[in-house]
Amino acid sequence: MSWLDSYTHRALLEAALVGAVCGAIGVHVVLRRMGFFTMAMTHATFPGVVLAAVAGIDIYLGGAAMGVLICLCVLAISRRHDQGATTATGIVLAAGFALGVALLSASNGFSRDLESFMTGSIVTVTGHDLAVTAGVGALVLLVLAALHKELMYGAFDPDGQRAAGYPVTALDLLLLVLIEAVIIVTAPAIGVMLAMALIVGPAATARLWTDRIGLTVLLSVALGTGSCALGLALSTRWDLATGGTITLVVAVVFLISLVLSPHSGLLGLPLRRRAMPTG
Repeated sequence: MSWLDSYTHRALLEAALVGAVCGAIGVHVVLRRMGFFTMAMTHATFPGVVLAAVAGIDIYLGGAAMGVLICLCVLAISRRHDQGATTATGIVLAAGFALGVALLSASNGFSRDLESFMTGSIVTVTGHDLAVTAGVGALVLLVLAALHKELMYGAFDPDGQRAAGYPVTALDLLLLVLIEAVIIVTAPAIGVMLAMALIVGPAATARLWTDRIGLTVLLSVALGTGSCALGLALSTRWDLATGGTITLVVAVVFLISLVLSPHSGLLGLPLRRRAMPTG
């Protein structure tokens, strides 16, 4: 009997993989202030999943195809002089989710599978899900590592990056595609509707404790993995929805850090005020 034959072992491994890759990509989302965009991506991915289920093809392929289309549309709209990124993502959020709901209401026999894709079910992940998460996760981490300097340059000084001759549009599109890939592989574990919390939460928490980018990435990966493992344990212990429990753990850890962090937290505010130079 293989170690992965146990559904609890598969769920634990999936939690570790999902937490790590979400923590890594989340740093870029937080630094670029793309939280709202990520939420739009999670919602707008849904119609591709519905179409894939209706057509009888792999839902990963359907979600990915829709995600790439969304990335191209948002990137094109946000480049217009009379449209901002916020306007573009708002349109994508409303239209994408509405299309998914309309398609779901018109389909028969798919509601159960699609509902699990929306909210996640980490205890029912299969070997195929694990293989996809591991493969896509490894590719995302490799790309982030290989282009770390270029992506960070764009996060802190996009105008300087453009002036230095970097392919800014291509790098932005690549980052959007990586975010979409993470959303897709996260869906079986916690669902597309809750993916934003796991992508943004650990990175935002890490930023409360340190300003160093390398340490932020490591801490975000650790927080993502730990939150998934703890959420899985709590949901198994008290028979709770795993995706929701993981999301609540992420939120609680963030709120605790918001209060306790001496670097950015509320309790450290008196110390920071005393350290400020007086005029």
